[in-house]
Amino acid sequence: MQKLPSVTLAIVAAAVVTVGPASAQHMQPPRVPIEHLEEARALKSPLPDSPDVVEKGKALYHGKGTCANCHGPEGAGDGPVASQLNPSPRNFQHPGFWRHRTEGEIFWVIKNGSPGTSMVGFAGQLTDEEIWAVIQYERTFAEGHGHGRGMGPPGGMGHRGSREGMGGMGHRGGGSGGCEGEHCDR
Repeated sequence: MQKLPSVTLAIVAAAVVTVGPASAQHMQPPRVPIEHLEEARALKSPLPDSPDVVEKGKALYHGKGTCANCHGPEGAGDGPVASQLNPSPRNFQHPGFWRHRTEGEIFWVIKNGSPGTSMVGFAGQLTDEEIWAVIQYERTFAEGHGHGRGMGPPGGMGHRGSREGMGGMGHRGGGSGGCEGEHCDR
């Protein structure tokens, strides 16, 4: 009978060890290398929130920035080359994307790339101002997700985008890869 409590204790201990890391997996890991994370999180857009900046970002996203090739025309991570990429491109329509990162982190990844993914850096192709404009446009894909709820990690970015006035390009939901809920890692 003495073995029963020790077996139970072993099962409980295994459950605690398993639950700990599994819970951590639900948090979206930063795509910025740890040695640059503090610097990236401190970055703030110098651009005003404005329809003109969103329109400039839209033109860059669909043109010079080539973002739509991977992230898709509606930011759902379903662009023409997305199926060839592993991991798949981020879904900007998903509330989890905006909830777990700052605008500085997004800026850093666009400028420098994302290690371990197919996301290359665009520092040689886009100016800093153009990258900030693209981010302002990308926010419009999240239409209303988390608005006013302090999205992002401490010191996070919040939601500043809106799809109103964007020629009927409203949020269509879904996205790619069967990613659901706030624990999605896209």
